[in-house]
Amino acid sequence: MLKKLLIAAAAASALSTSAFAQDVKVLRIGLDGSENEADQIRNTQCVADQLKAATGVESVQIFPSPDYNGVIQGLLGGTIDIATMGASSYASIYLQDPNAVDPILTYTQSDGSSGYYSIMVARKDSGIKTLADAKGKKLGFADPDSTSGYLVPNVALPAEIGTSVAGYFSETGFGGGHENLVLAVLDGKFDVGTTFGSGVGNWDEGYTGGNLYQMVNKGNLDMDDIVEVWKSPLIPNGPLMVSNKLPAEMREKVENYFFELPKTDLACFQSYTQGANKDYIKVDQSFYQTIIDARKSVIGG
Repeated sequence: MLKKLLIAAAAASALSTSAFAQDVKVLRIGLDGSENEADQIRNTQCVADQLKAATGVESVQIFPSPDYNGVIQGLLGGTIDIATMGASSYASIYLQDPNAVDPILTYTQSDGSSGYYSIMVARKDSGIKTLADAKGKKLGFADPDSTSGYLVPNVALPAEIGTSVAGYFSETGFGGGHENLVLAVLDGKFDVGTTFGSGVGNWDEGYTGGNLYQMVNKGNLDMDDIVEVWKSPLIPNGPLMVSNKLPAEMREKVENYFFELPKTDLACFQSYTQGANKDYIKVDQSFYQTIIDARKSVIGG
């Protein structure tokens, strides 16, 4: 009798979970404002269209935010279900609520590596070619929640310049996302600025992935107009995060769709991951522990 009751309970639980998954009618993808809104939406639309079919939901909605924090708060509050962001943004979420999201996948570059670089750039005609040349100049960061555009430079630069960032540069500020930051450097609002790139491939193409690559492809940047002043140590590629407010069955469907995407639609995968990237690999919280520790030390949350 007990065995029959246990079997019945298990069956009821399975049916309940399945019904709960079917009750999810909308999936919401957050965009962090690292490039202009229209381009981010266009690069994500193929994912939204395919994810609807792959999961059986009624609609997949795209929610662009003007900055990283808008998506962070959406993931914490459950108003965003899926987002791909830098490791520092995931660290911010984890430090506030370790159970809010799971990092499930990250992408690999064309050479199979799973990291990228913070890259400090200056106008070519500025005369700034090295960190020594940048001393006493105005430094621009991309966003306070950006890994490459803020956190890593504040961790790595002091060891190279022998003092604090504030003590070395005359002034610091934020550009409002990576694309806007590079445009601000070109406009002379900052002498140097921190953005990101794969560090793989040709400089004149903006490498094979990242903000510089995207800007070159869109015709917003000629790499002959800028120089690379500094490149950070390797940074782990940011995670694709899924909200734990979604039922397990739906999260599994989402993960399966993205994991297979490089094989089913490479162009869509490369559009969404902003580069000539190769594949998705599975990750978990431990993959980002060094960034979590750095974020806690430098920013505190």
